[in-house]
Amino acid sequence: MLSVQDRAIIKATVPLLESGGEALITHFYRMMLSEYPQVRPLFNQAHQASGDQPRALANGVLMYARHIDQLDQLGDLVAKIINKHVALQILPEHYPIVGGCLLRAISEVLGSEIATQEVIDAWAAAYNQLADILIGAEAAIYDEKAQAPGGWRGAREFRLVQKVEESAEITSFYFEPLDQGPILAAEPGQYIGLQLFIGGEEIRRNYSLSALSNQGQYRISVKRETGGVASNYLHDQCPVGTSVMLFPPAGEFTLAASDKPLVLISGGVGITPTLPMLEAALATERPVHFIHCARNGQVHAFRNWVDELAQRYPQLKRFYCYAEDDGVSPAADKLGMLTREQLAEWLPEQRDLDAYFLGPKGFMAAIKRHLQALGIPEQQSRYEFFGPAAALE
Repeated sequence: MLSVQDRAIIKATVPLLESGGEALITHFYRMMLSEYPQVRPLFNQAHQASGDQPRALANGVLMYARHIDQLDQLGDLVAKIINKHVALQILPEHYPIVGGCLLRAISEVLGSEIATQEVIDAWAAAYNQLADILIGAEAAIYDEKAQAPGGWRGAREFRLVQKVEESAEITSFYFEPLDQGPILAAEPGQYIGLQLFIGGEEIRRNYSLSALSNQGQYRISVKRETGGVASNYLHDQCPVGTSVMLFPPAGEFTLAASDKPLVLISGGVGITPTLPMLEAALATERPVHFIHCARNGQVHAFRNWVDELAQRYPQLKRFYCYAEDDGVSPAADKLGMLTREQLAEWLPEQRDLDAYFLGPKGFMAAIKRHLQALGIPEQQSRYEFFGPAAALE
């Protein structure tokens, strides 16, 4: 428990974090990643270069400081952090490294006049409190996954048994365990962690599962990203038969049981976690409206599969929106950007529905605004970021 004095000091630093938190966290990452190479595999360097990761952590630190008296007000932020950590296999020994670098960054960026010993001590106590919460929660999840049917702890060796080109940019990868044992059942919407060794360097990445795991396989569907180290490695240097280390499925963005109409809205490769959600929902006979937006038909993955489902399941209605007509692919239901008016036409008449949406940040921000304006209850409008979390403004 933090003392009253510690809480007061933490809250007093909130204005400093609001104005300079991103600079502080950028300095923290630069220091930690240069001095502690053992933690580099845990961080996507592309997210470091873009500033997305520093912004996300700065926001997390700020939210923690703001709610230091009422941590329950952090909502699902802690759950998201825990699941990301579990998917990447963050361990207790990583926390002292992070904590030590964070305190050094506070001292070096704020200076001794502001970052007095009392401030450093208060933030040390606050960090240790948070670390204890996260370590305890993560340990419980690691134990649960290890003890569940088909579960395991840490990395497990899988073999790539099939590669399928789904579009001009997206390829699916099917993995089966090398030991031929059962695998942990994943909930629709979860992701899996990959441990890759590229050019002698270890990197870890999370990829959404794009199919239910009830066939003894895990499938991920990966978009080739320009300059993407992991995505290009998977596309170009992983033939069938390649062994890859996988961490157990994780993630709290999952399909909740409900009898309300379900709306799945995706943009680009954001379609991947909606696919197992669609499979699971159709098995319950609940009405589903599946809305996908793509740049054009050539990069639209899984269209034929969804079309076949729509023919088999009368409760499924599917709609496609392309930004452009490539002149070759089958036509979309709409060309241009997905407007609020068009979305209103494609939604069920009943606005008491469950909506899940994923895609690029700008796309998700627009969808969130549209759903709010169309009367969808905020607590029934759910989304997840593929990379570091950000504000959808």
